[in-house]
Order: sequence, then C-alpha cells, then structure tokens
Amino acid sequence: MNTSLSFRFISRLAAAVVGLVIWLLVYRHLAAFAAWVTYSVAGLDRGSHLGAALEFFVFEAPKVMLLLVLVVFGVGIVRTFFTPERTRRLLAGRRESVGNVLAALLGTVTPFCSCSAVPLFIGFVTAGVPLGVTFSFLVSAPMVNEVALVLLFGMFGWKVAALYLGMGLLIAIVSGWTLGRLRLEKYVEPWVYENGANPVADDAESPAIGWGARVQSGFSAVREIVGRVWIYVLLGIAVGAGIHGYVPENFMASIMGRGAWWSVPLAVLLGVPMYSNAAGILPIVQALLGKGAALGTVLAFMMSVIGLSLPEAIILRQILKPRLIATFFGVVAGGILLVGYLFNLIF
Repeated sequence: MNTSLSFRFISRLAAAVVGLVIWLLVYRHLAAFAAWVTYSVAGLDRGSHLGAALEFFVFEAPKVMLLLVLVVFGVGIVRTFFTPERTRRLLAGRRESVGNVLAALLGTVTPFCSCSAVPLFIGFVTAGVPLGVTFSFLVSAPMVNEVALVLLFGMFGWKVAALYLGMGLLIAIVSGWTLGRLRLEKYVEPWVYENGANPVADDAESPAIGWGARVQSGFSAVREIVGRVWIYVLLGIAVGAGIHGYVPENFMASIMGRGAWWSVPLAVLLGVPMYSNAAGILPIVQALLGKGAALGTVLAFMMSVIGLSLPEAIILRQILKPRLIATFFGVVAGGILLVGYLFNLIF
C-alpha cells in the first residue's frame, strides 16, 4: 500500500512539474502568437484600430486565463487550510485592534468574493466576533486576494502589486477599526443575534486531509471557479480590447487623468453599481491605463467595483439596517479615495 501511495505521489508531482513547464513555455510566447494571429493569419494592417484590438484580445485572453488557472489552483489548496469554521475560530475572542489586523490578513488568503463573504459575516457575528473585526474581513476578502495580486504583478510589476497589497490591507484594517469604534451593533438586524451559531458545530474540528486530497481540491477549484467566471473574464478583455483599439490616445487622460481632481471620486461612483472580480476588471484597467488614465484613478475604480458592489449591498440589507450599510460604504469609499489620490501622487 505504501509503495502504491508513493508511486501515485511521484506521478502527480511529475505531472505537476511537466504542466508547469508547459505553462511557462506557452506564457513566454503569447506576444509572438498574438502578433502572428493578428497580422499573418487574419491579415490585418499594423496600426489599424481592428488590428490593435484583436492583438490585445488574442494576447490578453490566454494570458489572463493562464494566470487565473494557476492562481485558482493554488487558492483551492489554500482553501483546505482556511475553512470558514477555522477562520471563524481564529477571529472569535480577539481584541478589536489585533482582530482587525488578523481579519484583514486572513481575508487575503481566503478565496471569498464580496457576495460569498457575506454568509461568513453572519457566522462571525453570531460566533461573537466583534462587528468591526468582521468588517475588516468583509473588506479584505474580495479586495486583496491572490487573484488580484498575481494579475497585478503580471500586468504592472511587483511594485504596484505590493503597494496595492499594503493599501488594501490598510483600508480593511482602518475601516474595520473605525466602524468598531462607532458602536453600530444596534443597526444589525435582530434575527442575526437571535440565531446564534451552534457551539458544537463551531468547535468541531475538520478532519485532517492528505496532500492528495488538497491537490484534488485545487483541481476542483479550477473547474468550479474558472468554469463560472471565464465568460466574464473574456467579456472584460473584449471591452478592454475595444478601448485599446478604438479609444483615441490620451482621451482617458481628460476624464481620468491626474489633472482632474474629480476623476477619483467619479471613478469610485462609477464602480459601485458594477459587479466583477479582479480577473474580469483588470484587463479593462490595463486598457484604460494605456489610453492615458492615471493609475490611482483606475485602481480606485477597480477597488470600488470588487469591494463596494451593488449586489453586495443588496445581500447585506438582509442582515444590516440601511444606516449601517451606508456608513460601511462611506468609510470604505473614503479609504479608496485616499488610495486613488496617493497612487496618483506617487506614480
């Protein structure tokens, strides 16, 4: 039995190494492939609007999908270490200041979007986690996640990714701490506290699993998450391709540039009614930057789309009263505005 297990482990490891080598080879030749498809196969002229749009799409679509598959696979493995129950136990009983930091950090390594994080919010509150700490997690989980950071690194480099990580964590920590200081528990719907968490279920440890099961969880995450979001990713890239090919150079600078002080607030307001994840919105961000938009402005737009979405507000209304939702959105929006202006000053 041990020999059989060792053989399976070695075969899976070999398959992973071969897959990673193929991934790297494909990733390195995407630019040449996109140019070949656009100008040799399609026969479009260099410098044409359609040619620029098609080259952008053919390059970015496989690039983003390759990054997404790799990151989601890793996230699927990470998820086996950070189950909702374990995350709730880690946060329960923490002092607010320590809890805000821990909740924000946990949000970066737990693969929950803004809407899927809301059910966890209920579990945290009913388990006795302070309200401000739960808000730190609710902000961090969608805004500062592995997908966003890896895609930012791939598109803009490690400096932008690192600064985004630091600013996103700061927004989550400060927003949660501020909301905790305001003592807004009375604006949580009463039924949330009445339906307290089951202490037996909360304290129950998840059974230990081996690395084979963790790797299988990674493959399952790829099938589930990529299978659900790929169409939105391609739509986002298509929009980005249209902007890249047809929007005149420096046009975006006039409405989203550093010179327009109102561009950052406008970007945040435009982002709130929308809903997307980092994989879907980042190709649009990249295209906007290529047309002269300021980095801080487009990142503020991105943060508001994935961290302050209208669907999230609708779901939150089931557990929070309007005044608390408005306060939450206002505090987080204020943090995003500061980040937007800071990025515009630095870059």
